[in-house]
Parts: sequence; C-alpha cells; structure tokens
Amino acid sequence: MAPTEKEAQRAELHKAIWRVANDLRGSVDGWDFKSYVLGTLFYRFISENLTAYLNAGEHRAGHANFEYAQLSDSGAEFGRRETVAEKGFYILPSELFSNVRVRAAADPNLNETLERIFRNIEGSAVGAESEDDLKGLFDDLDVNSAKLGSTVAKRNEKLVKLLNAIGDLDLGRFEDHTIDAFGDAYEYLMQMYASSAGKSGGEYYTPQEVSELLARITVVGKTEVNKVYDPACGSGSLLLKFAKVLGKENIRQGFFGQEINLTTYNLARINMFLHDVNYEKFNLAHGDTLLDPAHWDDEPFEAIVSNPPYSIKWEGNANPLLINDPRFASAGVLAPKSKADLAFTMHILSWLAVNGTAAIVEFPGVLYRGGAEGKIRKYLIDNNYVDTVIQLPPNLFFGTTIATCVIVLKKSKTDNATSFIDASDEFVRAGNKNKLTEENRQRILYAFTGRADIPHFTRLVANAEIAENGYNLAVPLYVEQEDTSEAVDITALNAEIARIVSRQAELRTQIDAIVGDLEGGR
Repeated sequence: MAPTEKEAQRAELHKAIWRVANDLRGSVDGWDFKSYVLGTLFYRFISENLTAYLNAGEHRAGHANFEYAQLSDSGAEFGRRETVAEKGFYILPSELFSNVRVRAAADPNLNETLERIFRNIEGSAVGAESEDDLKGLFDDLDVNSAKLGSTVAKRNEKLVKLLNAIGDLDLGRFEDHTIDAFGDAYEYLMQMYASSAGKSGGEYYTPQEVSELLARITVVGKTEVNKVYDPACGSGSLLLKFAKVLGKENIRQGFFGQEINLTTYNLARINMFLHDVNYEKFNLAHGDTLLDPAHWDDEPFEAIVSNPPYSIKWEGNANPLLINDPRFASAGVLAPKSKADLAFTMHILSWLAVNGTAAIVEFPGVLYRGGAEGKIRKYLIDNNYVDTVIQLPPNLFFGTTIATCVIVLKKSKTDNATSFIDASDEFVRAGNKNKLTEENRQRILYAFTGRADIPHFTRLVANAEIAENGYNLAVPLYVEQEDTSEAVDITALNAEIARIVSRQAELRTQIDAIVGDLEGGR
C-alpha cells in the first residue's frame, strides 16, 4: 500500500475513533470513559488475534474451511492447553467479541455476560507462564459502574452501543496488517485522551515523535539489541517505539518496564498486546521502581528510554537503607527528598549495559540546581557517563508547557567530553502544542552522532570546562544563541528621527492653518 494510501486509511480511522469516543461518552468524563473504549478495543483485538492464529494453523494443516468462531465451545476445548502455551490466553467461540456483539442487543444480562467473559479470559492464563501478564487486565472496564447508567438496562444500552461502535471501526482483516491498525488506534486514543485531560492525563503519555527520537538515539549504529527498558513506562508507548525503529524481532529478549500507577500499568500491558507483542516478549511490573525495583534479575539493559515524573517526592535520605543501595551508593549522596529526578537517573545508569545507551527526559532544573543534585552531576561528569545534553523546545508534552531536556548516558565513551545540543527552536506548531517533525528529529540526530561544533546549535565541551563551571549542564552556558538583532547605524537613525520630527512640525503647522481657515469661515 502506498504511503499516501496508508495515511488516508489512518486519517479515516482517527476520525472514526474520535466520533466513537465523543458520541458514546455522554455524561461520562472523557478521562474516565477511556477505560471503556480502550478495554473494548482490546477485547476485540484479542478475539480477532486468537481467531486468526487458530484459523491459520488449521488452514496450514489442510482444513481449508475451518472457522474457529463457528465451533461449539465443547468442540473448541481440545486446543486450550496448547493455545494458552503459545498465545498466553484462550477465548471460547461463544465468548469471542464478534459472537457476543451479535447477541448483545437481545441479552438482558449483557453486563453479567461481559463480566463473566472477562473473568474467563483472565482465568484461562491461571497456572500458565502468562498469568501475571493477563491478571487484572479488565479491572478498569467496570461493566456494572453507575457511570454507564443509573440502571442495568441503561448500562446495557451503553454497552451495546460500545460493542457496535468498536466493532464498526474499519481495522481491516487482522491477517492483512496494511497498517498497525489496532496499535495505531490505541495510540491515537491515548494521545487524544491525554490531550483533553490536561495534567492529570498527560503525565502517562509521551508524544510519539519524542518517543521515536529517544529510541533512535539509544540504538544509533545498531540493528538489534538484547532488551529494552523503561523504569517509569507509563502506557508503554516509549518502549514500543523500539518495535518501529528496529522491528520487534530485533529486540531479542523483549520489552521490560515498571509503572507505579495501576491503571496506567494495565494500559501498558494492553498496549503491548495491541501492538502484537506476545506475552513472552514483554515483562512489565507494577510498583515503585525507586524503592522496589522489579527487574534485578534482568538487568543490565542495552537500551533504556524514560520520561520519569518531574521532581516528585521520594524517601531519599529519610530511608537509611537507600544510601547503601548499589544503584545510588556510588554517587555518595541521594537525590533530594523533594526532587527524585536524579534518583531515576542513577537507577538507569546502574542498570545500563556497558555497551548500552540511555536517553532520559529530564526536568530542566536537574541541569543546574545545587546541593545534592550538584554532587550527583559531579559524579556523572567526573566518571564520564554523560554523553549528550539536549535542550528540547517548550510545550512538547501533555500536561506541561516547560522546555524539558534529554540527558544521554553511556558507559563506554571514546572521548572525555560532553556534547550539548540546543534544539529549542526545532519544532513546528500543531494546534495548541509544539511538535518535532521528521526534519527536526533528523537534525538533532545528526548533531548527536556527529559530535562536532555547529555554531548556535551544538558544541562538544571538554569535561574539564564543565568542572570549571561548577558542573552546571545548562545548554545555554555552552551553546551561544544566535544574535538575530540587526546592526543599527546610530548616525543614520538619528538623522531619520530628526527628519520625522521636522516633518511632524511641518504637518502640525499645515493642520493649524487649515483649522484656522475653517474657524474663520464660520
């Protein structure tokens, strides 16, 4: 399919999703209603994913007319064990999205039917390796919530509309994959909800073009990596950009991440499935990465990307155990209790492979604030771990308009210097937000890989100079901004001002004469 045709298909899909999300919402707040739209999309996806998988297997075996959705539930049981081992879950034919949708309008107990089906889908993984990946996935899709309606009949009416609307989305035949339709629909919905929800919703979502820039930075010169990691993975979009940049098959051991917010953690797991990343290829955990990291047995990671929450509180030196934690101990000091930014940075550095690269979106204050943060920056620079500091434009992210920055970490640098890139003007305006275009991203990547001075854009600075500046990493300190003001000829300017003043006096005299004539003629 030609790129323009793909884009047209994607645009039509986005318009349809927008209609669904708004037409169905009614009195339900958009941010709350997202769980219903996303959850129903996920239910449709895993139904079609499983059906396509089972049909393909039977067709390869010579059963050309096999159609899983038409089997009886008892007739389908024979394949359960093997399918769960492969796909991680099982859905009986009567519980597939398409079959439930057909019966939905005539089912007075639709809410109970859906609740039972969601419980059965999660239950199909109990005792299997995929159990943790399926557990609780439908928790936020509460079909008995009063948000859907004050009575069971009203809730079911809304659920019928929801099933039909998601079922009517033209996502193509699952087997065709002309575009990553389900994954793209999910990304669009999350971006739409983040945009409309303001700060409360925007924190969990990193815009796709920023995600792609970070992923590309961490895999420069590589065609594959062992595994990728995000310690504050949000909805998983940052991690999944590696699938686009390298291809899923080239992330050999899969996608790893941790998320403290339970609802967002569920979104991340759903996001993995909707991008057709099978359960054995991702390992996402729920919990506090700084205090209870879940992947001690999986580190180090060759590529790490993250957009951690900005300047949040953490236990810091109030917890006497943390200063001896191997992730933080080497700096000799903990990030301040009121600002955990550099705690995430130290955690990431600790779990970064010797041949790896990490790209972290940071609150700008971490570049210049003093105290413990200054000491941590000194540790990072003196040990030559900071590869690049990139100043991003303002207003890129949902929920904040601040101009963030990116710190790139490496453990095996070939020089004792840090590259500074001023990308504050690398954006275009899109609606009420700024956006990095492909051209903007390429220009930043060119500067990142080149490590050569470009006036007013990038400069390679010896770490000794940074030390002389008190380990201040603020980009404007090293990259001089271009002077766009015009040189002014003072003599010519004064002559022009004198001419204007003289002309004003002349005009005033003429006006006075005219007024005098008019008054004399009364």
